[in-house]
Amino acid sequence: MLRYQQVRQLSERLCQPLASEDYVIQTVPDVSPPKWHLAHTSWFFEQFILIPNLKGYSPFHPMYGYLFNSYYESAGQFWPRFQRGLLSRPTVAEIYEYRQHIDENMASLAIQMEAKEEWETLITPLIELGVNHEQQHQELLLADLKHIFATNPLRPAYQKLARSDLKEGAEIKGLDWCKFKGGLFFIGHVGKDFAYDNEGPSHQVYLQPFRLARRLITNGEYLAFMEAGGYQEPRYWLSDGWSFARQQNWQAPLYWEQQHENWWYMTLNGMRPVWKEAPVCHLSYYEADAYARWVGYRLPTEAEWEMAAQTLPCQGNFLDSGMLQPLPASIIAGDTLDQVFGDVWEWTGSPYIPYPGYQPLSGAMSEYNGKFMCNQMILRGGSCLSTRDHLRASYRNFFPPHSRWQFTGLRLATDA
Repeated sequence: MLRYQQVRQLSERLCQPLASEDYVIQTVPDVSPPKWHLAHTSWFFEQFILIPNLKGYSPFHPMYGYLFNSYYESAGQFWPRFQRGLLSRPTVAEIYEYRQHIDENMASLAIQMEAKEEWETLITPLIELGVNHEQQHQELLLADLKHIFATNPLRPAYQKLARSDLKEGAEIKGLDWCKFKGGLFFIGHVGKDFAYDNEGPSHQVYLQPFRLARRLITNGEYLAFMEAGGYQEPRYWLSDGWSFARQQNWQAPLYWEQQHENWWYMTLNGMRPVWKEAPVCHLSYYEADAYARWVGYRLPTEAEWEMAAQTLPCQGNFLDSGMLQPLPASIIAGDTLDQVFGDVWEWTGSPYIPYPGYQPLSGAMSEYNGKFMCNQMILRGGSCLSTRDHLRASYRNFFPPHSRWQFTGLRLATDA
């Protein structure tokens, strides 16, 4: 229960800089109001753990299941996603009361089940899933807040770090490569540590020899693509991507603005000049793929990425650093990959499909991942908003190819 308490407390600490008015805003359908995240993660524990397992428990409010269910059809009807920002009630204070109620009853459940065998076989795996689910929403909460603040003409900052705190001014040398042999390799999660159902089963893949860029692509390198007319040249774009770019008038990554011939972008630290040495961020899959084609390379497959990352420690620029934005690569030369974990989620060229032999979890949890295995692309590695202990080499994130509001960037690959 200690990990449960730590994660729950972190969600509330992340909301401490907010004013009451900030909790309610929903700027686009992909963005959820902060108070919805706080309530939905509490509903998850209530719906799937407390109601079935705590004797005598009744829901905190009879309508909260309708308001804060996200997409679980087996759990009943739910309020439309794109209308979450229309709910002024329940109030922020009531949501915090709800969270306290859930935490108190989870503690009661721990006492009630402590001596029972079901605690290890049933309750613990569900709590671990709920804790990891809340960590996912912590990252979504911050990404959503960035969109909320960027939409406001006042451009409020979630936090204010000095440029010296971010250590701007780092020099980045040209791109170099790490080479990997081909052959048969196992990918997918193994062991007893927590992993989502979509990370398994472990299975063999055959890979041709390939190379991965040692670091992520930077803002300065992406700016060269923009200045070369990359957004105006259809030969670099997939058909659907070209249509999206035209319909949405994409001319730069999300949050970039040109001011007096200079590019600025919105960050969680407020508006800043584009940091050319830092990894480019807030790209759709289509933009990442177009850039890769422009420079004559490609995006890695998820199997290539995982094989390359399997033996590397999970270290990098995470939520724990407090920077809340991507930072330049730390390795100037060497024979290992840099920025594999943290900074930005890396688009791969692989669609989100089940692994051979995949079986979703039973019951309502079968809806957690499996039903989204269509029209999505895989991302790997985590971001500067991810919690360090939430990530691993086998972690499979996924978003539709047009998504830009998450902290998404790219690493190049090529055949060896």
